[in-house]
Amino acid sequence: MALFERKDADRREIIASSDAATRALSGTVVETDFVAGVYEKLALVYDLTFGPTLHAGRIQALQRMQIRPGDRILEVGVGTGINAPLYPKDIQVVGIDLSASMLERARERIARKGVRNMRVLEMDAADLKFPDDAFDIVYAPYVISVVPDPVAVAREMVRVCRPGGRIIILNHFRSRNPVIGRIDRLISPFTIHIGFKSDLDLPAFLAQAELEPVSIEKVNIPPIWSLVTSIKADREPHAS
Repeated sequence: MALFERKDADRREIIASSDAATRALSGTVVETDFVAGVYEKLALVYDLTFGPTLHAGRIQALQRMQIRPGDRILEVGVGTGINAPLYPKDIQVVGIDLSASMLERARERIARKGVRNMRVLEMDAADLKFPDDAFDIVYAPYVISVVPDPVAVAREMVRVCRPGGRIIILNHFRSRNPVIGRIDRLISPFTIHIGFKSDLDLPAFLAQAELEPVSIEKVNIPPIWSLVTSIKADREPHAS
């Protein structure tokens, strides 16, 4: 029991950081065209470099979704469609990405694996072309730390998620260890070229995106990636 109490205390400590709502998320600034260019280059090698090494986190994210038959899932940053074969067959999945090359590979994988319940679309994650409350689960695997405006993306994810639905973010965030956190900041201008900013500030991101996670877990080996699970609040009933 003590283990779970410690995790819950850590989660509360992260959320309650005093200046999180106003401080900068990252020291690395990127533009949309730059991000698109990085992933156009990575499309050919993404599965080899980030496939097996990050797979454990993908499996754990699926478990945290608590998927039910008939659920509608939006995958933000679908990339090469590496998650497509993992989803149950009795749900509907939409994947979006900014990179045409990534989407081409995703469509090839979907066809090759015989996946019939998933479609992919080219779309900016900060400007989702879906109505409010359109999905039961909204999932962003390994993408929040590379987009130009992580807060805008997170708010769009919340908008298109139904009340009571789950918002799942799987990502690298700056370490809370002072020494490692400083290294994360120093190497971030370089890691952006392989698809992520290493210095994204988790407490600041949560505060500015107005996310209140129900769990924050470390995943993968080494466990330098975080799985953040939130539930969209039900709307307040209208006064009669």
